[in-house]
Amino acid sequence: MSNQKLFNVAVVGATGAVGEQIIGLLEKRNFPIGELKLLSSARSAGTKIMFKGQEHTVEEATPDSFNGIEIALFSAGGDVTKSLAPHAIERGAVCIDNTNAYRMDPNTPLVVPEVNIDKVSEHNGLIANPNCSTIQMVAALKPLQDRYGIARIIVSTYQAVSGAGSRAIDEMLRQTRESLSGNDLNPDILPVGSLPVKHQIAFNAIPQIDKFTDNGYTLEEMKMVRETKKIMGDESIDVTATCVRIPVVYGHSESVYVELKNDYDLEDVKNLLSDAPGITLVDDPANQLYPLATEAAGKPDVFVGRLRRDLGSDRGLNMWIVSDNLLKGAAWNAVQIAEYIALQKK
Repeated sequence: MSNQKLFNVAVVGATGAVGEQIIGLLEKRNFPIGELKLLSSARSAGTKIMFKGQEHTVEEATPDSFNGIEIALFSAGGDVTKSLAPHAIERGAVCIDNTNAYRMDPNTPLVVPEVNIDKVSEHNGLIANPNCSTIQMVAALKPLQDRYGIARIIVSTYQAVSGAGSRAIDEMLRQTRESLSGNDLNPDILPVGSLPVKHQIAFNAIPQIDKFTDNGYTLEEMKMVRETKKIMGDESIDVTATCVRIPVVYGHSESVYVELKNDYDLEDVKNLLSDAPGITLVDDPANQLYPLATEAAGKPDVFVGRLRRDLGSDRGLNMWIVSDNLLKGAAWNAVQIAEYIALQKK
């Protein structure tokens, strides 16, 4: 990112799990920052965060926080985005939002850089980051869409508790200790939602992420359906999803069946994925090598393996997709978009 103009950057939700990852990536990538403003709720204001050897004090996010800001990265919840992003845009900032607030807004680009980076140019001040589980799937499927076309996707996800926030991580670890000690687990966090019913996550799988909708699917599942069609630019793709929370800290895993529009060659598929940006192919079953959440954690790539032809359909392909939900699923995708914007303005 050398020979770049410097940008005044704000991170909204700076003390959250995704915000911390964004700040770390901005430093690691040596993003061309003039002024860095770290913003949060009033509760977290005053927190000290180090960036490039300098201590920064987190400030409460207000409309005036965005005076002079050119790029604002939001990861503080949809209500915060809806409240503050219009003020940031009014003051000239381009907002990159990690929440669900504007993803399906027809005037807001929904961007995964490996899939549709060209859509960034259509923004009206705001660019949406897709759902974490959607991001890793479409990044892996894009090369197949370009070569063969996609008719149908059936996906089952196995999602890490970090996707529900730090309190969910704490609850899983506490419940694990309590279970091993033979004590009561007292679930309090999962599944996240308005109902008082909560379930054990330690040594369990919860087939609910977010609230149920009228059609029997959860909001998380419907996000995957709608976002996939929008990102891949094809409303004709049939998508169905089942999203499950499992006791893993970092890294979402997905079992994906994709039905292509044309016959395919399995070796060609492997070559396409090997050459695709942001994809690491781990597909050596003879040596028990395949993507694992423990291996993907802390890495920005999407890992793909277990590639095999479906037994019931000549155009069907089964695959296993894993990625760090806080990195590629959120922070890294947002920083990639910011880097692209910076390069366009150098």
